[in-house]
Amino acid sequence: MGSGQVTDWQGKHVTVAGLGVSGVPAAKVLHARGAIVTVVNDGDDARAREQAAELEALGVTVRLGDGATLPEGTELIVTAPGWKPDKPLFQAARAAGIEIWGDVELAWRLRGPDAAPWLAVTGTNGKTTTVQMLASILKAAGLRTAAVGNIGVSLLDAVLGDEEYDVLAVELSSYQLHWAPSLRAHSAAVLNLAPDHLDWHGSMEAYAKDKGRIYEGNRVACVYNVADKLTEELVREADVEEGCRAVGFTLGTPGPSQLGVVDGILVDRAFVENRQKNAQELAEVSDVNPPAPHNIANALAAAALARAFGVPPTAVRDGLRNFTPDAHRIAHVADVDGVAYVDDSKATNTHAAEASLASYESIVWIAGGLAKGATFDELVAKSAKRLRGVVLIGADRALIRDALARHAPEVPVVDLDRTDTGAMLAAVQEARRLAVAGDTVLLAPACASMDMFANYNKRGDAFAQAVRELGA
Repeated sequence: MGSGQVTDWQGKHVTVAGLGVSGVPAAKVLHARGAIVTVVNDGDDARAREQAAELEALGVTVRLGDGATLPEGTELIVTAPGWKPDKPLFQAARAAGIEIWGDVELAWRLRGPDAAPWLAVTGTNGKTTTVQMLASILKAAGLRTAAVGNIGVSLLDAVLGDEEYDVLAVELSSYQLHWAPSLRAHSAAVLNLAPDHLDWHGSMEAYAKDKGRIYEGNRVACVYNVADKLTEELVREADVEEGCRAVGFTLGTPGPSQLGVVDGILVDRAFVENRQKNAQELAEVSDVNPPAPHNIANALAAAALARAFGVPPTAVRDGLRNFTPDAHRIAHVADVDGVAYVDDSKATNTHAAEASLASYESIVWIAGGLAKGATFDELVAKSAKRLRGVVLIGADRALIRDALARHAPEVPVVDLDRTDTGAMLAAVQEARRLAVAGDTVLLAPACASMDMFANYNKRGDAFAQAVRELGA
């Protein structure tokens, strides 16, 4: 069953696994098409009851507090992306030969025959920024587009809404790709691969395999990271359409079929005539905001996908200039006494923190939080020479402290043994004490925030507020 082929939902028994952001719209869409929909949900809290009441008013059956039992007569399961593949519900479905789709798969199957093609992006870090850059470039080329998917705009809404698009910039998580077997993008990029969500996937191999699904059936370009061999291997393993090309991006000088950087200029040697000899200037490094190394890599990946779609060079430049990054992504908060204060609260894992630390020469690092099973030796060893001092906060800070003792014993460390709301102000004050003019005080926690804050946004806000109090 390829895109758009399942037209007859009438009377089909579909079980939707999980309420939430994707489950509710999926249930509504299927019910509206005549399917007999049952929603199962593990939780039974106030929010779930509110969503259940909304669906039951339409005639959808909802079972709260039991997400494990397969409802009688189920012919298809549509799952929320976060549900783990080893759940009893899915084991029962597989034993009965019942297909399991995610919300992305459902959106893909419901597209009309003339639907906008998808330019898809995945990777451990940088997905959202790259997709937003890509959408900005496509808009600068006069194309009707939107940044959708794992970014907060439901793919179902984009595919079934009244808005007409020429092309969609689609962010996909490894979870979403796991449950999207028939997805076939126009072109796709895997930005990087580092251990993440291994508790969900079970192993690094399984995680990489799910990321690699994004390349299946690509028509024009499989975009990979020259500095990350794993991404290139995934391209090699992918089954693509005849004529689809592997296109690399690099922070160095590009070879043929690559995009890269020469003398502060982003250049394209992939989508040009005679790529053995020619290169096309696309933009200047200074057009990328912020021009940190990992963000230049994001810009090159976005440019490669846009060029694969036939966008002119001027649109790449204009799109990058028009792009404003989201809050808490390597955002410059203020300069106080010659010291720059930078909020990268979004660096919730070691891979993201490493990219952040690589962007500055002399750093007072504020780190810590919930480690989610991560180890910090490699991160600290790679970044040790840049560290002037470290201030540690949060539940799992001892893990970072031990790594610092092993790999950066000469770097002064302040260990803040508190998790109250005033802890961030104390951390910023300690960082100020350690910093000298020319340094960067960098919040790049390498950990999740939920031990002390509702989310990484609130953590970044607390940092910015503390910096403002210093300045005052």
